[in-house]
This record gives sequence, structure tokens and C-alpha cells, in this order.
Amino acid sequence: MTFSVSPEPWDSADGDRLRNDMEKELAARYGIPDQETDKPTAENVDVFLIARDAAGGATGCGALRLLPDGTGEIKRMYVSPDARGTGVATGILRALEEHARRRGVETVQLSTGVEQPDAIRFYDREGYRRTDGYGPYKGHPLAVCFDRRLT
Repeated sequence: MTFSVSPEPWDSADGDRLRNDMEKELAARYGIPDQETDKPTAENVDVFLIARDAAGGATGCGALRLLPDGTGEIKRMYVSPDARGTGVATGILRALEEHARRRGVETVQLSTGVEQPDAIRFYDREGYRRTDGYGPYKGHPLAVCFDRRLT
């Protein structure tokens, strides 16, 4: 699949749709509505990326938030089901890592969950290391946290 990844406004129609699709999928997997306590917003993400296929259709997204301790947090990684397995997720992840490097971030971290074995396999495969968690995810029974040194 041919695709491009570029920054777009957080509140774009495609960004809203992709994040809503993600929240619906997670609600179905966990049987509860989105319980995230520290949601990313236009005001607190450093960059929001959207992947588009050759026809311009939005197929995935991801964001990077800079944390006070100097790390970066990957948020809202999502790929539409019909684009999974095509390299879109890896393209978004690598673009977020590159953006973090340009901002001087040495380590990125993220949280996924126990009901997302596909995401856990993806981050394991992409060189992320499992951690005990951070912030609101430390010790959370549904959270599976990762980090990766970028330097």
C-alpha cells in the first residue's frame, strides 16, 4: 500500500473520525466507554499525524505529547481495520519518533492495554521495551506500557 504521513490539525474532520473510530473499537474490546483520565487535546500534543492512502483517504493517526520530564508520549495510535498489516502503523510510529528526535526527546513511552494483543505484538516487534508504567498508567491493571530510547 502506498501512503503518506504528515502533520494535520488535531480537530480536522478526518482526525476526529479516526479518534472516534478508535474510541468505539476500544469500548467494544473492553466493554466500557473510554476511561482515559488525561486525554490528549489540541493544546497538549506537539504534533498530530494522519496517514493517507494514494487516493487521499485517511487510514491512520498518531500524536506525540511532550511530558515535563523530557520524555515524549505517543498517543492516539490508530489504523483503520482495512489498512492494518500494510505498514501504515509503522510509518506513523517512525514519523512520531523522528519528530520527537527533532524536539530533543531521547525516550518515548506509551500505554496500550491487555485487550489489545495486536498492539502489544506491534510494539514488541518495533523494538519497544515493556515497562512498569508511568503517570496514571503505573500499576494500572489494564495497562501495558512500553518505552524506547531514540538515541
